[in-house]
Amino acid sequence: MLLNLARCLAMVLAICAVNILHAEDWPQFRGGNGDGISTECGLPSEWGAEVDGKQQNVAWKLEIPGKGWSSPVLWHGKLYLTSAVPREGAEEGSGDLSLRAMCVDAKTGLMLWDNEIFVQDGKTAPKIHAKNSHASPTPLVDSNRVFVHFGHQGTACLDLDGKILWSTRELSYAPVHGNGCTPVLVDGGIVFSCDGGKDPFVVALEADTGKIKWKFARPGEPKKTFAFCTPTVISVNGKQQVISVGAGIVNALDPNTGEDIWHVKHGGYSVIPKPLFAHGLVYISTSYDSPMVMAIRPDGRGDVTESHVEWTLKKGAPHTPSLLILGKELYMVSDSGVATCVDALTGEQHWQERIGGNYSSSLVYADDKIYLQSEAGKAYVLKPGTTFEKPIETGFTTERNLSSYAVGDGALFIRTEKNLYRVQQPK
Repeated sequence: MLLNLARCLAMVLAICAVNILHAEDWPQFRGGNGDGISTECGLPSEWGAEVDGKQQNVAWKLEIPGKGWSSPVLWHGKLYLTSAVPREGAEEGSGDLSLRAMCVDAKTGLMLWDNEIFVQDGKTAPKIHAKNSHASPTPLVDSNRVFVHFGHQGTACLDLDGKILWSTRELSYAPVHGNGCTPVLVDGGIVFSCDGGKDPFVVALEADTGKIKWKFARPGEPKKTFAFCTPTVISVNGKQQVISVGAGIVNALDPNTGEDIWHVKHGGYSVIPKPLFAHGLVYISTSYDSPMVMAIRPDGRGDVTESHVEWTLKKGAPHTPSLLILGKELYMVSDSGVATCVDALTGEQHWQERIGGNYSSSLVYADDKIYLQSEAGKAYVLKPGTTFEKPIETGFTTERNLSSYAVGDGALFIRTEKNLYRVQQPK
């Protein structure tokens, strides 16, 4: 055991040494690999408390106009996010909004640009859930482009200075509770789901033009058809698959054609947690009404519901926060604040503890810490392992928070209802 600990320490030190030379980016929802894991080191375990008239470990704070629950992303020293801002002269509560993309200097907190992408007409805009916003999908950065998505309101591609390269509002569907799914980039296309009130589908747009590359109609007739799940791209036997979870079904799609490779039926809807891939298994949560975590082998064809589900788990499964896998351990937190660690290969429980609070944000790992963010603003910093240790309680405890963290450049970037923060150890 001591030898294993020594090896782990050596690996962490090596990763940290690399990061000193190259700051890590966080270019999409849940980071570079889409799994919530960062190799950043030297991050704080506490922040936000008043110390000598200043907020502890806060390098800067920037007020963000409007409302948006999109998580920030980091690319080459710049942060990108979206927001829905009341239009100038619009009556309060009219729903007339400017749907905007923003860029912030990660070092200084200076707003570099703030550009309108679409206009929302309040008379025709569908109602949204009280926990949602009109700017909830997270931006996606690819080299010299940033993609912003507002669900049924439209999708656009910008250059890194905020100039619109293309935009489209061609995809029309009736959302339930608003937008939520964030696109992923694969094989020259951006892929996202349009799981609305009826006729749900998954679509790929050509990244260079915004034109439709393919559309996949979800099969089956679930009682409720809507979902908000961000896809995950995996590789199985040298071939890529897009894992997209909808109401009543999870589909593995060919990224070039949209063809269904395999699918597993489930009983959930309003699915939110992003799938994970590790140990040769796809991990999903089925969300409402009774969430279930499922581990699925992705090497089948057609309907593999009866043949490829390795294990399932109900107790402690989340409706909203995405899962986290570290080594052979799978971590999760339920919406009602129950944290759980299980064996990722078998689903066998190591521990389960109520830590308090309600949760929408996804789990993040960095610097040998698991970061959890409650909706009320309090954060919890948990030590990973098969034995539970009481977490550190910290955070911006007076600010509502439904976004997930971005990690990079030696810092945590935290978006609350009103503000964006850079949190780091003093230098």
